[in-house]
Amino acid sequence: MSFWAKLQTRRKLVKAFRSADLTITYKMSDGNERLILPKIHAVTIYDSATTIVFTLPNGLDPKILKKNFYVFEQYFGSNIELEGEVKRYTLRINNGSLPKELTYNYPQIEPELKGHGMPIVCGKDTAGEWMVYDAIIEPNCLISGEPGAGKSTQLRSILATLIQRKSPDELHIYLGDLKMSEFFLFKDVKHVKSVCVYPEDMARMLKHIHGELKRRGELLNKHRVTHITKVPEKTPFILLAIDEIVMIMDDKEMKKQLVQIVSLGRALGIYCILSLQRPSHDILDTKIRGLLTVRMGFRTTDASNSKIIGTPGSERISKQTPGRFLIKRDELSELQAPYLTEEDAEKILAKHKTDDWTDMFAKSSQPEVKSEELTEKDVFLDAIE
Repeated sequence: MSFWAKLQTRRKLVKAFRSADLTITYKMSDGNERLILPKIHAVTIYDSATTIVFTLPNGLDPKILKKNFYVFEQYFGSNIELEGEVKRYTLRINNGSLPKELTYNYPQIEPELKGHGMPIVCGKDTAGEWMVYDAIIEPNCLISGEPGAGKSTQLRSILATLIQRKSPDELHIYLGDLKMSEFFLFKDVKHVKSVCVYPEDMARMLKHIHGELKRRGELLNKHRVTHITKVPEKTPFILLAIDEIVMIMDDKEMKKQLVQIVSLGRALGIYCILSLQRPSHDILDTKIRGLLTVRMGFRTTDASNSKIIGTPGSERISKQTPGRFLIKRDELSELQAPYLTEEDAEKILAKHKTDDWTDMFAKSSQPEVKSEELTEKDVFLDAIE
């Protein structure tokens, strides 16, 4: 590691501290004033990145650091990440850069899926590493972004990967597409039980999955276990993906059922991916936002939208980089999503289609499933006790 490179980084960081107003003025006994800046503990230079560990002086509001983070981007470039809270922080300056386009390639992705029961492939980071998380651990995801930002192809690649990874007996997929524009590719796929494009069909689908909550909860209680994977009966995972959820949130019954599915599905093997173009507090109230722990923010119209999603900064993503997004899990990271064209998706899905496929909820005459309010006690009674 170069001493001069470290020194230069320290000097630049001190300038950033001053420009970002991360200072406290201390009055000395002799009447003079002393400027106190954050303390730099370590500068470490690696091949892929430089990391800087520093602490804020006591009495300095950490919100100032978050508010003025753009100053660090001005000094070090946009390819930086900040980790930490309250006092101690690590600034990571990545030497690499995100690709402008990342072509979907399942053979390249497949090795990254090992060890994940329900792998959700997100994209590549600045170090060229794939980010993959397990829906069994992080069950619910929100994807948001303007038209053309990459939201649709992200949904397409996530579903295509799961279909190639899991058998139709291991995974049942339910799709809601009231815009009639996103999920038509997945009709006839063995894993897919329904592609709902009408509100009445969507209502029946949600009732069915809501009924699965109670049926699976009874299985947990019967066998006194805490997760559906521990019951002796072979029970497939369920993935519910709804595009543009704004179109069902005005229906009180569907909204109530959806909230309960998102709330109680984790231990029951029922997972959700919800998407919308333009979020608002009316659609994403505090309750449902708190349950959607994974947030993917593609380019948004303004800072207000990105704040609602939970991916501040996604409003600054350039229109020249479709597929670029911010993901909020434990931390906020910038990724490039894999790009899967409709034509390539059709070729992949053709191998998983059947001629005798029927949509479970496309007919108007379906047996009614009694809906009732469920609580955690109803679902997990004996298992919790």
